[in-house]
Amino acid sequence: MARSDPPSRIHPEPRQTDHFDHLPDSILLLVFNKISDVKSLGRCCVVSRRFHSLVTQVENVLIRVDCVISDDDNSSLSSIKSRSAASGPFSNLFRLVVGGIVKPLQALGQFLGARRSGDEGGEIEQGGVTHHSPTQVLKNFEEIRYLRIELPSGELGIDDGVLLKWRAEFGSTLDHCVILGASSVIQPSPTRVSQPVESSDDTGSIPESFYTNGGLKLRVVWTISSLIAASARHYLLQPIIAEHKTLRSLVLSDSDGQGVLCMNKDQLEELRVKPLSASSASKRTLVPALNMRLWYAPTLELPDGTVLKGATLVAIRPSESKKEVSDVLWVSSAAFGEPYKAAVKMLVKRKTYCLEMNSF
Repeated sequence: MARSDPPSRIHPEPRQTDHFDHLPDSILLLVFNKISDVKSLGRCCVVSRRFHSLVTQVENVLIRVDCVISDDDNSSLSSIKSRSAASGPFSNLFRLVVGGIVKPLQALGQFLGARRSGDEGGEIEQGGVTHHSPTQVLKNFEEIRYLRIELPSGELGIDDGVLLKWRAEFGSTLDHCVILGASSVIQPSPTRVSQPVESSDDTGSIPESFYTNGGLKLRVVWTISSLIAASARHYLLQPIIAEHKTLRSLVLSDSDGQGVLCMNKDQLEELRVKPLSASSASKRTLVPALNMRLWYAPTLELPDGTVLKGATLVAIRPSESKKEVSDVLWVSSAAFGEPYKAAVKMLVKRKTYCLEMNSF
């Protein structure tokens, strides 16, 4: 009896089609630009040679820094503490803030700065795990236009419940900075009945107690610390800006939402043409002499029910800037998410106080 051939030999199964093969490169690049995350793009690179060649042409890149590493944390922090112990009470207050920013700033320098001797190819070995700096990660990207880098945390060590947010723009030096702070934040409660604030009892003036109970001193610390953090971020971005001439936008933020440094196309080009002035004391950009405007409210209730105690807004521009520091439009447009964007708009309607600060 003759044996018939199996159906699979008579009618072989059609070969499965890879639908990605039918997509043009331009569509795949749109997909990769939507992905943007550098780790995910790295996984796409190993899928095929075509993917590998296309990923290097991505224009929109996001780097999330997982951890920070520093070899000399203990020595640096101990020296800070010894210097602070020998100073007065204001130095002790400043140590609480600066002590919280020294460690991340050192580590940030190790991540974004040029590689040190003994680090091959920008790689850092710790506990058997190899870490790559953003400079090293980005070296194979040829067409980056929009770059975002996110740090694992903000540099400023602040107490629980304290609000401190800043946003700064730089060219070759500081263009402007907006700082929003509050000594405490009371979140809205469904059971709490909102009590309207009588405008007749609040003239918008700063109470005398603000000067005598350390309130002004604390705001000065917030301002200086935020400017130090912003100028350190700016200084450490130099290698990336110099390497990638196609950059049009650069944003360096943190997962805490504490601080954001932004540079647009013109500001990036300005830095390439006009070298920055570095601070002789540390690895950061020199902060120029400043004009500042301050707005303050002892209690500020926002539309969503959030209450800010000791709400403070500081707008900063260099003294040599031709732009008016108190221009409400650019201050109000500071990119703080709600409900804090509403806080900015409410504060700029209050009485304005003028301050000046020397270069540091």
